[in-house]
Amino acid sequence: MAHILLVDDDKELTGLLSDILTLEGYQVSVANDGQAGLEAVNDSIDLVCLDIMMPRLNGIEMLKKLRENWETPVLFLTAKGEEWDRVIGLDLGADDFLPKPFSDRELLARIRAILRRTQPKVEEVKSSDSLCYLDICVNSGTQEASCQEQALDLTSTEFALLEYFIKNPGNIVTKEDLSLEVLGKRLAPFDRAIDMHVSNLRKKLPEREDGKPRIKTLRGRGYLLVEV
Repeated sequence: MAHILLVDDDKELTGLLSDILTLEGYQVSVANDGQAGLEAVNDSIDLVCLDIMMPRLNGIEMLKKLRENWETPVLFLTAKGEEWDRVIGLDLGADDFLPKPFSDRELLARIRAILRRTQPKVEEVKSSDSLCYLDICVNSGTQEASCQEQALDLTSTEFALLEYFIKNPGNIVTKEDLSLEVLGKRLAPFDRAIDMHVSNLRKKLPEREDGKPRIKTLRGRGYLLVEV
């Protein structure tokens, strides 16, 4: 079962969440400040649940340092609701946000959605088949992507977005569909998470040789992976 790292200075909350996740079969580690959380990250950690307001190293700074060496998925659990914090976190590579207070069921649903995207099934891992479109290739088994034969450094959410676009080339995909299929949740009013993830993905994709955009925004309708 997946190994989850909880990073929050609220010891009562981390104790409660640790009990809940352990009962669900997850392996759980706990850190009570950002620096300790950063030091606890290793190859065995499958997901980091991270608060923003913490001593020594806050959540935003921890995520920034984490992304220097690790692509471990991050779910922010935070009482701060300002859009600025969400934008910064998403821009740095956070996978999702869950504002406090939240229900046990919602937390578990968000965790399962992220892990579905980041932990390929055994039969997928054994497969070497890649899905390609034009000069882009993705492999769901290894979670690797390339463009123009160069490896792409993508977060798990960016990988899932790219894979979804490649499966629907030339078709308009709505933000509602992307939120459900990629983030595993319904699109909430004023939620810009998908917009931020698509923006980050665009920045990491090399320009096409013909100068056309790779992903086109259709205002009020959604996005489209541009065909030849």
